[in-house]
Amino acid sequence: MIRRLPKSLAPALVTTVAAALLTAALTLVSPAGAQATPPGIPSAATARSELAALTVTAWTHTTTYDRDLFPTWDTISGTCDTRETVLKRDGTGVTVSSACAATSGTWHSPYDGATWTAASDLDIDHVVTLKNAWVSGAWAWTTTKRESFANDLTDPQLIAVTDNVNESKGDKSPDAWKPPLTSYYCTYARMWTRVKYVWALTVTSAEKSALTSMLGTC
Repeated sequence: MIRRLPKSLAPALVTTVAAALLTAALTLVSPAGAQATPPGIPSAATARSELAALTVTAWTHTTTYDRDLFPTWDTISGTCDTRETVLKRDGTGVTVSSACAATSGTWHSPYDGATWTAASDLDIDHVVTLKNAWVSGAWAWTTTKRESFANDLTDPQLIAVTDNVNESKGDKSPDAWKPPLTSYYCTYARMWTRVKYVWALTVTSAEKSALTSMLGTC
């Protein structure tokens, strides 16, 4: 037997259920503290296959690198350049000025676990550093191709992180530097490997060994 609710209770129940459903939907779409990640991060299994396919060789053209050979930042949309685009993508509640500068928001740096509310505390890290790309094959590219690499929003190459952590990384490859948080080793190695694979860059034996070890934490 189905009992009908009293009419006096029905509206309140409908409102309560609707609110619960809306809350659940919002939680699925935009969970509290959500952190966007760069696109194109492969699974660990795919990353291992891509790593195995990379050419292993020593660096070349190690004395000819020049940062200016990798132009940044490109204008992406309207007044927004690559840096500002990544800041909006990687933050939560980001508001920007008419010039697209981030004026407020919250950013979680996955390398060290720090949370920031000022864009000035963040750098946009090139996961595969520009110098590493140069000595791994980018020396032979056109400037146009190097510019595309330095502003790559399609692959997991750009990410907003704590500025001094990015500075500590410098031009180092994974055999010389790893994120402070060991829990991020897996993701970092997957990102680094994917970028090297997509852009057909080489790896050194030490670099491949470090990536293999980091993928082992997945």
